[in-house]
Amino acid sequence: MKTVLITGCSSGFGLETARYFLERDWKVIATMRRPDNSLLPRSDHLRVLGLDVTDAESIRAAVEAAGPIDALVNNAGIGMLGVFETTPMAITRDLFETNTFGTFALIQAVLPQMRARKAGVVVNVTSSVTLKPLPLLSVYTASKAAVTAFTESLALELQPLNIRVAVVEPGRSPTRFAENARPRMQGDVPDAYTDFVGNVFAGMGPSAGTEPLDVAQAVWRAVKDPASPMRMPAGADAIEMAQGS
Repeated sequence: MKTVLITGCSSGFGLETARYFLERDWKVIATMRRPDNSLLPRSDHLRVLGLDVTDAESIRAAVEAAGPIDALVNNAGIGMLGVFETTPMAITRDLFETNTFGTFALIQAVLPQMRARKAGVVVNVTSSVTLKPLPLLSVYTASKAAVTAFTESLALELQPLNIRVAVVEPGRSPTRFAENARPRMQGDVPDAYTDFVGNVFAGMGPSAGTEPLDVAQAVWRAVKDPASPMRMPAGADAIEMAQGS
């Protein structure tokens, strides 16, 4: 039985991915900042562990507790909408600590055991914003685009060790993005941006996009299929963006 460690499993894409692998008889290490065993069905093949990807000791403890890891899925991330001019640098650093440096740290923690076995798969979940620029998402896009560029380079140095690396690029969740967008605005919006920001929010109503199952299926394919592309859009809107890019 193979083992997958997935970050950010408290909701959304991570939770569905954990469920998807569990249903396919993988041992699942579902990690989240505040562990909640009620989120997933009881199973002898499931362990729910606490993990803060911005904390080195938390990473070390989770990887040690997980045991041998065949696949690592870096899904944990935070989002933010905002006018860059007034986005506090502290917020920018927070996004990069979780979305970018957290991903880097998890990979560094897991690679030694994969290298020793000369086998393993790493899947980094980024975003379709790396396929098509969107307004008010400059900092978030930068944090995710950095992971994509990093993954493309990392794949080359890990290929001789028989370790595969892939990127899954989800589109917009039709139920969560719009409802969470306004509370995530950071910094005051100067008057010069007011009309523009209003128009952006007006276009954020529910629409067809990416469901959690789309992401789970893409991650599964990335892990299971050595012939799968290194970059995979997930969801109808992300696929459309990829085809137009």
